[in-house]
Amino acid sequence: MPEIIAILEALSPSLSTNSLKHLGLMIEATLSMTGRVTMLSISRWAEKGGSYRTIQRFFKGKHQWAELRWLLIKSHISEKCVDTSDY
Repeated sequence: MPEIIAILEALSPSLSTNSLKHLGLMIEATLSMTGRVTMLSISRWAEKGGSYRTIQRFFKGKHQWAELRWLLIKSHISEKCVDTSDY
């Protein structure tokens, strides 16, 4: 899971510290759970700080999802372009 947290650091310019922490909790819970993925099931699998109400607030908030996706893609591309040790 530390790799996921490191990847999420690329989103820090667009997300607040709290939103970034909550997104990390939700991602960890989603990856570790079985069955259907709902807000209730995410809150059941999340650690401390991932209550149902917190997850509702996160998804109710306005986030620039396109910008977040672009930041993830850009960080991945820049890592691949910098790492040319395979050649």
